[in-house]
Amino acid sequence: MWFKNLLIYRLTQDLPVDAEALESALATKLARPCASQELTTYGFVAPFGKGEDAPLVHVSGDFLLISARKEERILPGSVVRDAVKEKVEEIEAEQMRKVYKKERDQIKDEIIQAFLPRAFIRRSSTFAAIAPKQGLILVNSASPKRAEDLLSTLREVIGTLPVRPLTVKMAPTAVMTEWVTTQKAADDFFVLDECELRDTHEDGGIVRCKRQDLTSEEIQLHLSTGKVVTQLSLAWQDKLSFVLDDKMVVKRLKFEDLLQDQAEQDGGDEALGQLDASFTLMMLTFGDFLPALVEALGGEEMPQGI
Repeated sequence: MWFKNLLIYRLTQDLPVDAEALESALATKLARPCASQELTTYGFVAPFGKGEDAPLVHVSGDFLLISARKEERILPGSVVRDAVKEKVEEIEAEQMRKVYKKERDQIKDEIIQAFLPRAFIRRSSTFAAIAPKQGLILVNSASPKRAEDLLSTLREVIGTLPVRPLTVKMAPTAVMTEWVTTQKAADDFFVLDECELRDTHEDGGIVRCKRQDLTSEEIQLHLSTGKVVTQLSLAWQDKLSFVLDDKMVVKRLKFEDLLQDQAEQDGGDEALGQLDASFTLMMLTFGDFLPALVEALGGEEMPQGI
């Protein structure tokens, strides 16, 4: 269980439930299939394993892992539009009258309801790790919308969730721009070969570089004309690499072979043991990596009262 993306949230108060209480709370909103006339459903599933006995909360040391699943029926907009257009043209031809917006919307609703039972089903899962002692919730997603879906549903089942996105004192864009300009990152961080440069003007240009020497004259010229770095590929120690963006979203996380080999060795022969070992090692690595990242960005910005 290695996260591929990371959205970081700060618990502003102690989480008011333990693992056992959290298990009971999640069980009140289990994931389920869409009924024939439902567009979407959302609920919690066991992060590891299947069946009724698989726990909804995986506990490993001081860390908790949960997972939510969204199921939705996919109706291509073009199919609905074509069906509405066909029905409207049929009515106008047969009844010799104009179909206006209110009736058109009603026709659209009827067509959607008729098509729903035949629509494709798409399922997607989102994992979140809770580290109560560190006061963090880490969501394995680069989409704030997906993260908020999970967090709001978690808030619904436990009654409260005092959490907010973690914020830092220095804008990531300013720090990343300085690292590329000076060709020197913070301790234990190393600039790799990918970045996105944007002009600060609203209608300014965007330059995306891959497999590029970021110390080259070409890159430095873009920076000298006022462009700033809004995404940057980085490595930390010899343990992981990632892309950091201007919203402090960590994307395309990749854990180095050294960690993966260690997890494989620690996990034994069972699949569940492998998953548990990789999750535990990942969280222990985050325990060192995240404070270092936050420190490199000027430290955490803590609103009053937290």
